[in-house]
Amino acid sequence: MDSVAAILSRAHVPDGEPPLPPPQDLAAAVDHTLLRPEAVPSDVDRLCQEAVRFGFAAVCVNPWLVERAASRLAGTGVRAGTVAGFPLGADLTETKAEGARRAVALGAVEIDMVMNIGAMKAGDNRKVEDDIRAVAGACTAGGARLKVILETALLTDAETVLAALLAREAGADFVKTSTGFGPAGATVADVSLLAEAVGGTLGVKASGGIRTLAQAAALLHAGATRLGTSAGVRIMEALQKEGNQ
Repeated sequence: MDSVAAILSRAHVPDGEPPLPPPQDLAAAVDHTLLRPEAVPSDVDRLCQEAVRFGFAAVCVNPWLVERAASRLAGTGVRAGTVAGFPLGADLTETKAEGARRAVALGAVEIDMVMNIGAMKAGDNRKVEDDIRAVAGACTAGGARLKVILETALLTDAETVLAALLAREAGADFVKTSTGFGPAGATVADVSLLAEAVGGTLGVKASGGIRTLAQAAALLHAGATRLGTSAGVRIMEALQKEGNQ
């Protein structure tokens, strides 16, 4: 495994204006997200309809709504996802793992968990890795993918790299920048850093504050393989408008 210092020395932010992605590539990267606490079942119905219409990768909703999402998406090719330990990452490991297990039983095939940020800041790498591994085990047992939210705005660059390496060792499928509830969202610099850290062995999900086509294109160009956003429809419509000019 590369050292954190070696990864930091290689990481760089891409230069120049990124190209606009083909519509099908952008759509296939979008996790259409609705995690507002006031979201109701009819909101999820609309979210799923939009995701199917545009061919998005997945929807991501709060756990109490994931069964409804899974039902609405059955047979469409769009994946149903939810969250665990959200948004603080401070739940007990057993609570996160059981939440993931129950969500998978209800039809979730992707789980976005928040890592134990406090343990990461305290330098307790074993706790961070064990926390992720427990949830990864619950996901793997049910055939689901695990994305680990690092909340990069609260981490140094070195902590971001180390957290990504710990997530990989613990069995995650993706590393993810942000909850969208933290002090800042996805940045090109953080996505570039994560892409360098995992070296194509995991997916990289950018999330938090992605509202424009320019942001989406820049994050994909920097190495993101998924985009978590509630503005997916607006972004796709902007891309379609560009193509018609």
